[in-house]
Amino acid sequence: MSNITLGGNPIETIGELPKVGNKAPNFTLTATDLSAKSLSDYSGSRVVLNIFPSIDTGTCAQSVRTFNEKASELENTKVLCISKDLPFALARFCGAEGLENVESLSDFKTGDFGKDYGITFKTGPLVPLLSRCIVVLDTDGTILHTEQVAEIKDEPNYETALASLA
Repeated sequence: MSNITLGGNPIETIGELPKVGNKAPNFTLTATDLSAKSLSDYSGSRVVLNIFPSIDTGTCAQSVRTFNEKASELENTKVLCISKDLPFALARFCGAEGLENVESLSDFKTGDFGKDYGITFKTGPLVPLLSRCIVVLDTDGTILHTEQVAEIKDEPNYETALASLA
């Protein structure tokens, strides 16, 4: 389990992020049009998983905006913004913000993504949401970079994550 903080208060996740060099666990998540999307749908593309607790918080929303901006500069790269928010909330936010370079996916149906990636909160006020993390994959689904943000209110290190694609 990972030990992180929320406002300086310790909280835990149910496990650890998968290790760099390993294949990413497959997943099935719900897109904003309610279709099912799995990791295999992105085979042949580099993938950035921008994982966060809820689109309705300032830091989470900013991470989606930042990755939307950065994604437009990346070749053969998909940015997937993943939370347990309802697909309708994710679609509303991206539509209102005019964000077209990221894809929003939800783990609301089963929670299996959070379990398989070890990032579901185990303790604290955000149980059962997902911890703020970045996972970067190459074109065959091998993990190039991971970051579990130590303080949930902080933004991820965008530059380091994107540099792993170079």
